[in-house]
Amino acid sequence: MNSKLTIAAALGAAIAVSATGPVLAQGKQEKCFGIALAGKNDCAAGPGTTCAGTSTVDYQGNAWKLVPAGTCESTVIKAADGRELAGSLSALERDLPTS
Repeated sequence: MNSKLTIAAALGAAIAVSATGPVLAQGKQEKCFGIALAGKNDCAAGPGTTCAGTSTVDYQGNAWKLVPAGTCESTVIKAADGRELAGSLSALERDLPTS
């Protein structure tokens, strides 16, 4: 599968989970760091954020989204500046907001 389809599938699943909440949350989920757009993270993103929707930087390394289990590390996002950014099961030190 090409990377654009992988990204679309993973993000589509993440959006579906966040849009329908508990209905889809019954399946196995995992936190995926570094893939959320600014203001689109799920709860408790890390220092400088308090809960869902409080990340301030696209693909903020310490902000996460719930995704279907097993899909995070294969999720690759192409940032506006051309970088390819992979999802991570643990917080990242990249793209953190400046204080």
